[in-house]
Amino acid sequence: MRGPGIKHVLDETLPGTRNVRRREVSNLGLKLRRLRKGCKLSLVEAARRAKISAGFLSAIELSQANPSVATLQRLAAAYNTTILALYDLPRQSSRVIRPNKRRVLQTESGVAMELLSEGTKMLQSMLFRLPPGSGSDGAYSHAGEEFIYMLRGTLEIWLDEFERNLLHEGDTFWFESSHGHRWFNPSNDEEAVLLWVNTPPTF
Repeated sequence: MRGPGIKHVLDETLPGTRNVRRREVSNLGLKLRRLRKGCKLSLVEAARRAKISAGFLSAIELSQANPSVATLQRLAAAYNTTILALYDLPRQSSRVIRPNKRRVLQTESGVAMELLSEGTKMLQSMLFRLPPGSGSDGAYSHAGEEFIYMLRGTLEIWLDEFERNLLHEGDTFWFESSHGHRWFNPSNDEEAVLLWVNTPPTF
C-alpha cells in the first residue's frame, strides 16, 4: 500500500492531463519581435547574443520557423527576461490552476511545457512532456538551481558536455543552473514526463 506523496498524487492526475488542450502561446514570433524592439536591439545583435543566425531569428519572428527550448531560453536572456514572458499570463495570479487551464508552450519537436504556477516570486514550476527523441536541441545556462522529478519515461541530461546523467521514473535530480545543460528523451517509443522546478524563476 503506497503512502501519500508527490508521485502518488501526480500518478493519479497524469492520465487526466494527457488530454489537456494544447494551448500554445499565440503570436510567439510577434512577442519575440516586441521584446527585441523593446530592448532596442537589431536582428543581427539579438541573433548574436542568442547564438543563432539573423536569418533564423527573422524567420522565427515571421512565424516561418519554430525555435527550440534552448533557442527560446537564449532569446529570452538576450532580452533580459525569461520564458515566462512568452506565456499569456493573467494579470492576477492564481493559487490553483486546473489541468484544462494550464498555459502550454510547445516546440516544433513536440516538447510541451505546461506552466504549473503563476505569479510566484521565488520558483518556477512546469510539467514537461517530451516525445521520443525530442529535447532541448542545444545547451543553455542561467542563474539559479533546478530540480527534476521523473514521473514517467527516461531523460538524458548533460552538464557542461562533461557530466551525463540518465534519469528514470521515480528518480530525482538537482543541479546549479549555471552549468550548461542540454537534455533529451532517448527512448524510441515512450514519452518522458517530468516535474521541473527552477528557483528563482530565471528560465
